[in-house]
Amino acid sequence: MISRYARKEAAAIWDAAAKYKIWFEIEAHAATKMAELGVIPTDAAETLWAKGKDAQFDSDRIDEIERTVKHDVIAFLTHVSEIVGPEARFLHQGMTSSDVLDTCFAVQLQRSADLLIEGVDLVLKGLKRRAEEHKFTPTVGRSHGIHAEPVTFGLKLAGYYAEFVRARKRLEVAREEISTCAISGAVGTFANVSPEVEAYVADKMGLSIEPVSTQVIPRDRHAAFFAALGVVASSIERLAVEIRHLQRTEVLEAEEFFSAGQKGSSAMPHKRNPVLTENLTGLARLVRSAVVPAMENVALWHERDISHSSVERGIAPDACVHLDFALRRLANVIENLLVYPENMQKNLDRLGGLVHSQRVLLALTQKGMSREDSYSAVQRNAMKVWRGEGNFLDFLAADEDVSKFFTRAELEPFFNIDYHTKHVDTIFQRVFG
Repeated sequence: MISRYARKEAAAIWDAAAKYKIWFEIEAHAATKMAELGVIPTDAAETLWAKGKDAQFDSDRIDEIERTVKHDVIAFLTHVSEIVGPEARFLHQGMTSSDVLDTCFAVQLQRSADLLIEGVDLVLKGLKRRAEEHKFTPTVGRSHGIHAEPVTFGLKLAGYYAEFVRARKRLEVAREEISTCAISGAVGTFANVSPEVEAYVADKMGLSIEPVSTQVIPRDRHAAFFAALGVVASSIERLAVEIRHLQRTEVLEAEEFFSAGQKGSSAMPHKRNPVLTENLTGLARLVRSAVVPAMENVALWHERDISHSSVERGIAPDACVHLDFALRRLANVIENLLVYPENMQKNLDRLGGLVHSQRVLLALTQKGMSREDSYSAVQRNAMKVWRGEGNFLDFLAADEDVSKFFTRAELEPFFNIDYHTKHVDTIFQRVFG
């Protein structure tokens, strides 16, 4: 994880202190239920909680033990015994390391998902406000990067709002799917630990039980989780790329806020660069890089191997923390985005009315001209405008084939931009309700 792109709240989920606290809670809850079942003494379980609940587990000491035993969970349990005393021998009865590791991993992913959903909510809030602000602000719609027909800037943002509503649902589903607990012992048979222990721990940790854990929680769950993160990252990038294009000097319809004292270039004092959205594009790539390894983790050997472990130690904090950061950054960009309606209008007018070509095409066909002839008539006049020879309406009015059907006065209403915004309210109702 890169600290430059990490919020403390998100990074803290993955630090050693948080991990060891979760490990202890899993072990201690299991001990409580085992005591209830008569597997271990009740006073032993009570002592474990009394001495370990508020303990500060020493990461350096655990690392020191691990250098000898070469096993992280054993090193942790050894350190707990140093704190708790003889009663620590009742920890981990019938359990295996993956019971602790996988259940902890589920808790960490669940908590990360909560922060990600909060981040999406901030993005949605900003998009809704700015979409309503620019509901009827006309701008040019582009296909292939080329002027197509008029839209409104509010409609652009409404489309992104709808996309992030879907992103939120994906994260909710991913959170639910990843939130399972496995306390089933070696190869997942419950031979030495009761299923009642698993159910108890699951309830206490806010998880559901894993129906069949083969000693590990099946990694299709994790693959789906990181795939969902990858899709959300791609939605972030799509909006970031739109803003980057709109900020180009030749377009300049919108741009990132440029704060007092900010510098755009070490060499060129005039520069105002879209650095935040460029950064978001890069972070999206980083988050998506977790998807393929997560998919490859699904196919473990037999009941388990640990080929997934080293992968997850890297991709999980990276993807979760950086996506959290990206969502908050995007929300800030949206909230402070500078929008230039006058430049949008200027660009709309740049091609001398060509954005209305389809209306003229359709009107000619409705008057009786074949579609092929209508297209030819409109296109040949449009190409003159492309070559910079004049105005589209002027050319159409002077065209012999067109003038058979429409006078100049009759052509003029086809150039009314309101025609293209008449269903904006309908679309907004669909999106915002």
